[in-house]
Amino acid sequence: MQSFRTELENPLVEKDIIDLARKIELFREGKIHEEKFRSLRLARGVYGQRQQGVQMVRIKLPYGKMTFKQWKRIADISDEYSTGNLHLTTRQDIQIHFVSLDRTPELWSKLEEDDITLREACGNTVRNVTASPSAGIDPNEPFDVSPYADATFRYFLRNPICQEMGRKFKIAFSNTDEDTALTYMHDMGFIPKIQDGKRGFKVVLGGGLGAQPMLAKTSFDFLAADQIIPFLEATLRVFDRHGERNSRHKARIKFLIQKIGFEKLTELIQAEWKSLKSKSFEVDTETGKWNVEADALPSKTASEVAIMNQAAYDLWKATNTFEQKQTGFYGVYVRILNGNIHSTTSRSLIEQLEGYIADDVRVTINQGLMLKFVPEANLYYVYSVLEAHGFAAAGANSMANITACPGTDTCNLAISDSTNITSKLEAVITEDFPELIHNSDIKIKISGCMNSCGQHGMANIGFHGSSLKAADKRVLPALQVLLGGGTVGDGVGRVADKVIKVPSKRGPQVLRVVLNNYEENANEGEYFNDYYDRQGEKYFYNLLKPVADLTTLKEDDFIDWGASEQFQTEIGVGECASVIIDLVATLLLESVEKMDWTKAAYDENRWADSIYHAYSVFVSAAKALLLDKSVSASTQSGVIDKFDEQFVATGEISLSGKTFKELVLQINQNEPSQEFATKYVEDAEAFLALAKAYRDQLTLV
Repeated sequence: MQSFRTELENPLVEKDIIDLARKIELFREGKIHEEKFRSLRLARGVYGQRQQGVQMVRIKLPYGKMTFKQWKRIADISDEYSTGNLHLTTRQDIQIHFVSLDRTPELWSKLEEDDITLREACGNTVRNVTASPSAGIDPNEPFDVSPYADATFRYFLRNPICQEMGRKFKIAFSNTDEDTALTYMHDMGFIPKIQDGKRGFKVVLGGGLGAQPMLAKTSFDFLAADQIIPFLEATLRVFDRHGERNSRHKARIKFLIQKIGFEKLTELIQAEWKSLKSKSFEVDTETGKWNVEADALPSKTASEVAIMNQAAYDLWKATNTFEQKQTGFYGVYVRILNGNIHSTTSRSLIEQLEGYIADDVRVTINQGLMLKFVPEANLYYVYSVLEAHGFAAAGANSMANITACPGTDTCNLAISDSTNITSKLEAVITEDFPELIHNSDIKIKISGCMNSCGQHGMANIGFHGSSLKAADKRVLPALQVLLGGGTVGDGVGRVADKVIKVPSKRGPQVLRVVLNNYEENANEGEYFNDYYDRQGEKYFYNLLKPVADLTTLKEDDFIDWGASEQFQTEIGVGECASVIIDLVATLLLESVEKMDWTKAAYDENRWADSIYHAYSVFVSAAKALLLDKSVSASTQSGVIDKFDEQFVATGEISLSGKTFKELVLQINQNEPSQEFATKYVEDAEAFLALAKAYRDQLTLV
């Protein structure tokens, strides 16, 4: 591989990209351990996929926002480096697949020309900040949350406190109490409130799906808007220090809460306050980009368009559009099967829609798009454009629009198909229950495994990929059926119950049985979850038991949806977050690199950043020496305590009369001033030199 060069206006971005290119070279030369390299590339949006030798690249779009120019750039990138497909995700990102690792720096560089990043789209970082797609135009919102989501995204991008956490951290902003961003299933979520004329947020903390879903708890019923970023910063510092690092399955903040309790976590967060970079953070909500100024508003009025099927248009308008709070404009939801849209289609849509709608397109959490500021006079035209491209299906937010992760198409962890079956399940609604196209209370979601990337864990009707064994010991693809999950509102949600497992080919039958039963037996106006609660889990288990009967299997049941050969489980190594490689030499080399970051931040007068980088130097170097003794610690706080036990208390290493804990945790006792930064950086450099000398002495023995 040749060394990569780029010329970008942002020197930080340019350094990032050149660094990735160099690290790829070192990895190819065998000079970087595979696990360490995995951690590095994940934090730069490069993710291994099911097919060997190629990568998935995740493009980070804060709160799903993109301009036409950015959308076109992504489409062109997919043509040049991928397959031409753009996959819209439930976290408002766009993913492209089958990318050569060696070409990712060049790809990233071209994206950055239109201010699009890959940085921290994967890995143990703050992931993409999501938000309600209707933010800024919803008639029911107290205020636009977009500026706050944007500020959060930018504040924590490349922030040293969240670069190498034990696990990922997900943040969401809902714009109303309806909670369309699903805050209750996030590590931290925000819902806007007005109190005494002042802006603020309800804050929920510690939610998550995955194999062990947990609902978020309320931290504040009202937190002033200028305090949300400081609170986030303090929480991330605690999570970084006390979060699990050895067992990735127990490493999310929900497990830290489970381990130490919510009250103790709150105390630890409060103890960080003195050391924060920002005690208050005012978000700019006045600039034009939040108000869609004239240059972004539609400038064209469409000519009269003949609609061939007026009934279809009326249904589309009723289910896919809404009147904005800005008089005369509509928001339009676009339904996209499995979130997959081709680059050619994207460019054609851009060409035909540009000027007729605002230059502000949002990726939605149900894998679709939302178009903003569509003048009422242009609705017929927009519908005709979408119809010509196959994207005018009604029910964009109804149960007919099913969310699905990529599953066995590309994911290492997927057990059975989740994409081909989606079209079959949607057909059940369209063909057998057409009246439910208006039902937006029931959500159907499917994932290829239990990890819930398709959000099945909070669906009213959910499925996740699995397997079953027949009487003759052959394995067949299966679906775990879940019922009763969903959004209650205002940061409160429900986790779905696992009811029964059935052969995958019987998924459509499950849906028919459940919906027929609901239609026949529910009381007038009774919501699905109320009906589920009234009947109970056992009732639905017995209802679906005949569908799960394995004595009536056919040969077709052993072939997964979209496949032609007999099913077999092929689960690879997951990369939802990386592990930290426990090699002494590697850790010491990392410590040296972190010391370089410390000095660079210090030289740029970024005192808080230099202090936190120095903290990382202490922990990384101490961990290296502990590992040399085969002593493991699963948290950074554990590393600090065990270093004192193993080295300081024994007299093996002297720290001028201080304990290691006293030395390191000065970080919590001081404001991030130049004076403290100077001393703390010097202490970290001295400790690193001591650790290297100690290690060198051991290797000479």
